[in-house]
Amino acid sequence: MSLILKTEGDTHVVVTRRFAAPPKSVYLAHTTPELVQQWMLGPDGWTMPVCVMEPWPGGKIRYEWANGKGHSFYLTGECLEMNPYRRLVHVERMHLPDPTPDNHVETIFEEDGDGTLMTMRMTLPDGATRAAMLATGMEGGMEASYVRLDQLTSVQVPATANS
Repeated sequence: MSLILKTEGDTHVVVTRRFAAPPKSVYLAHTTPELVQQWMLGPDGWTMPVCVMEPWPGGKIRYEWANGKGHSFYLTGECLEMNPYRRLVHVERMHLPDPTPDNHVETIFEEDGDGTLMTMRMTLPDGATRAAMLATGMEGGMEASYVRLDQLTSVQVPATANS
């Protein structure tokens, strides 16, 4: 299944995608730094040399991306709620280099046959912030990342990470 991106109201973006792996594997791929670094890279050519993901309420998030051609950016945030294998809630801000307004993100992992239906709902402070975020071309980078995630979880199901 390809990524489906919809907008709701003035401030929401809802992304859905099905993965072949079970919810536990997809959840762990979102909360285990060594796994996040393998798939959350956006378009080809980017790497994530720094990945901090403390998967507990109050835990810090910091992802740093680089393309090897002198371009880089990073994201910071905090985990707010964690319901293992089912739901993550966090806040994030991109630094481009100045920080963007907070993006409140809720991600739900639901069993879907032998796979997972992931629904991510982003809540931004206003329509202008949402429009600016969508104008970055994020949809293509997200889909490239999710293709990698699907490949990663289909060959590697971490049994003990974060357990």
